[in-house]
Amino acid sequence: MQMDINAIMKVLPHRYPFLMIDRIVELEQGKRCVGIKNVSINEPFFQGHFPGHPVMPGVLIIEAMAQVAGIMAYMASGDEMKNKLSYFMSIDSAKFRKPVFPGDQLRIEIETTLCRRGIWGVNGKAYVGETLVTEAALKATFADAPTQP
Repeated sequence: MQMDINAIMKVLPHRYPFLMIDRIVELEQGKRCVGIKNVSINEPFFQGHFPGHPVMPGVLIIEAMAQVAGIMAYMASGDEMKNKLSYFMSIDSAKFRKPVFPGDQLRIEIETTLCRRGIWGVNGKAYVGETLVTEAALKATFADAPTQP
């Protein structure tokens, strides 16, 4: 299964400038998901990270991984998750192997390691071309979205 940005925005609550995924190119229900992030110099974080030497912040690569995992979890969970938000529980074994620059395309691969009692565990890897740039083990859970006053 593939998803364009319009389909992604129907699933994820994130919006610009914090929506980190442009496309889903593979989705195996509840097992595996592959997303694409096109890294552009127009990203707001490049203004300060770092002037004259723009590098994508590692924490935002981890966030992109979490968003791909969130899409996979939302799609596997059906309507019961429609009004819920996903929250990080842990980030383990994060490794930043190579910097990511404007013009790069991140391919983010997520594989499920745990799905029990509303807790999802995944292993994430981010590549530029064939080069592994970032990897981490993530855990998240779903909770009711807060009501707006």
